[in-house]
Amino acid sequence: MRLTPLRRDDRAIEGLPIRLVIALVVGVASLSVMMNMISGIGGLAVTEVDAQPTPDVITPGEQTVDIRVVDSDGTPVEGATVVVKGASARLDGIETASTGENGTAEIEIDPSLGPNQAEGTLEIDIKPPAGSEYADQRANTVILVVEE
Repeated sequence: MRLTPLRRDDRAIEGLPIRLVIALVVGVASLSVMMNMISGIGGLAVTEVDAQPTPDVITPGEQTVDIRVVDSDGTPVEGATVVVKGASARLDGIETASTGENGTAEIEIDPSLGPNQAEGTLEIDIKPPAGSEYADQRANTVILVVEE
C-alpha cells in the first residue's frame, strides 16, 4: 500500500480536527461559566418567610384575621404582601394586605363552605418586599374553616 496519494489529497483542511477540539473545549468552558452565573442569581433570596394566622381556625362568615409574616428566625417582616385565596373553602375573590412594622397584616375575609361540607381551607401566599433577601418557596400555614 502506498501512502503518497494521501499526502497529496487537497480535499481536507489541514488542522481541522484540532480546531474542532479547541472550539469544543472553549465552548464547554464558556457554557460552564454562564451556568454558574445564572445559578448565582437565585442565591440572592436566601431567607424563607412563613405566615402565622391568628386565629388559624375560623367559622364561615365575615371576620378579621391577623396574619403575621416572619422569617426563619421568627423576626417580623415589614412590607410583605399577604394574599389569601380560597382552596377547599370558598372566598369571593382574593384578599390582600401589606404587613406593617410588626410584620402583621389585617385582612377582612368572608369564607363560606359548600353544601354538606364540614370544613375547608384558605390558602395564604406571601410576596416578600421587593429587593429583599426573602423568598416564599415552601407552602405556608393554611386557615382552617369549620362549620359551627
